[in-house]
Amino acid sequence: MTAMSPSPEKPTFSWFVLGLMASVTFVGILSELVPSGILPQMTEGLGIEESDVGFLVGVYALASAVAAIPLISATLAFNRKALLMALLIGFAVSNVVVGVSSSYLVIISARIVGGICAGVMWPMIAAYGTRLVPEHMHGKAITVIMSGNTLGISIGLPAMTAIGLTFGWRSVFLALGGIVAVIAVLSYFFLPSISGEKLDKSNSPLAVLKMPSILIVLLLTFLSVAAHYGVYTYITLLVEMIGFAGGIGIALLIFGIGSVISVVVSARYIDAYLRPLIVAMLGVGGLSMAMFLAFKGTVGVSHVAFFLWGLAFGPLVTMYQTAVSKQVESAKDVATSVQSSVFNLSIMIATWVGGMLLNRSPSEGVKHIVYMSLACFIAAIVIAFLARRTLRSSPRPSQ
Repeated sequence: MTAMSPSPEKPTFSWFVLGLMASVTFVGILSELVPSGILPQMTEGLGIEESDVGFLVGVYALASAVAAIPLISATLAFNRKALLMALLIGFAVSNVVVGVSSSYLVIISARIVGGICAGVMWPMIAAYGTRLVPEHMHGKAITVIMSGNTLGISIGLPAMTAIGLTFGWRSVFLALGGIVAVIAVLSYFFLPSISGEKLDKSNSPLAVLKMPSILIVLLLTFLSVAAHYGVYTYITLLVEMIGFAGGIGIALLIFGIGSVISVVVSARYIDAYLRPLIVAMLGVGGLSMAMFLAFKGTVGVSHVAFFLWGLAFGPLVTMYQTAVSKQVESAKDVATSVQSSVFNLSIMIATWVGGMLLNRSPSEGVKHIVYMSLACFIAAIVIAFLARRTLRSSPRPSQ
């Protein structure tokens, strides 16, 4: 442990340390999504098709999903700080290589490296953060750490896209690589050193998957992620279908505001009211889909619908990583890696099913995707409402 690192012996809630961890998830989500914001520029600059640039996002997500469980298990005994430093170096190198290379194959390879780092980082950093705070603040800690994901989508991605439009697409990856390097330096000096855990039969992925409570959380994760990302992947088409006043830019802005607000609310109440929060967010998400179907682009109503959808989306990652971490006493990294893999798998399946619906019915496909989303929300609401023991709240600290 460095001299400047806070001691983990007596856990306390440090906004600076957890905020620094949030900056890691911020660059993590940006590393995955930035190609989508500068797709035309990359297509022209590299002389490739738009689908090839889209593949750079898909291969990143695929590498994350495949790498999460085996690599988390393989690195469980590693010092948490040392492992995070290695992952940050991987993120930095991945982005810099993309920024300077003209070879599509080299760029794909760099994206795979970034995806592998993300597959380990997402579940690992949540478990790392819970070991730095008292038990009754685990949900709050995960919320703060994962707020980087929400801020990356709502603020970081538009900012990086603007940089790409002004200075060229390569500047985005080089800037991102530089930001990751700065975060790595700060992490070296300020994050506490935490030892790893020994992997055995009791905390292996197989043991985790045998727990009924974990399976319930995984099912909720699958349904909720499919409900959100099935529509979010085709949000531009949704805006066009309903004739939304203000276009995609205003829709994303309203969605982002709702997401940020819900993250703040989640940080305050998630530990004491986990199950009510999950049920409420699922209900709000389902309501937004119903409003799109019933009122389409009606001015005011559709704007509220995008705001409500953002509210439901903001704590999506936080809610289920908190829920799954409450099911195990040790190897939280393994449990959250399983949840993270299901999360990424759900995105891939929802996107694939959405694409099939669009291909079968180009004129009505988006509406069918929204119906699919609403059905997933309703199913998840019923399961979450009934899962009283699984979605339990944290015990209150003794006075």
